Amino acid sequence: MVVKHNRFRQGITASLILMLLVLTLPTLSRADTPSLAEDMEDIRRGLIELRRDLAILEEDLLYPASAQVAVYLAVDVGTFFQLDSVTLHINGREVTHYLYTDRQVEALHRGGVQRLYLGNLRQGSHELSAVFTGKGPQGRDYRRATSVAFEKSFEPVYVELRIQDDPAGLQPRFIARAAP
Repeated sequence: MVVKHNRFRQGITASLILMLLVLTLPTLSRADTPSLAEDMEDIRRGLIELRRDLAILEEDLLYPASAQVAVYLAVDVGTFFQLDSVTLHINGREVTHYLYTDRQVEALHRGGVQRLYLGNLRQGSHELSAVFTGKGPQGRDYRRATSVAFEKSFEPVYVELRIQDDPAGLQPRFIARAAP
């Protein structure tokens, strides 16, 4: 599937370059440079629009809404937990693993939300589990997991993973919620 997708993308890119050359060769013989610059700018705009349309079409074909599952991560406060990595499993199979830089963790603390996973699932019951690794209270190594069971139907499913401080227990809380 990936090989076919890459060949398709290479073929489209080669076609676009060939089209650009064919359209610009006749205008290169003209003496009027402003017209050439305008033609080149029009071609560039057209190629940008075509590339955008192809990217949208590619996403629609690879991730149809009827099978789509998206997982997002957000962090609240972060006093009791310093995030290092997240490993995501769906139905017991690892689908992604992400290591964070200090800059990325800082962005999450400032309210950023990261899309961890976008993929397809068949209809039916599924279980998602996330393993968080980092530094907990008093700088100790910390590894915790959370999971959520959800039902996949014809609608896309969005899963929110959230790390929150629990001031009462002086511990972080790891929350997973699925919304159809």
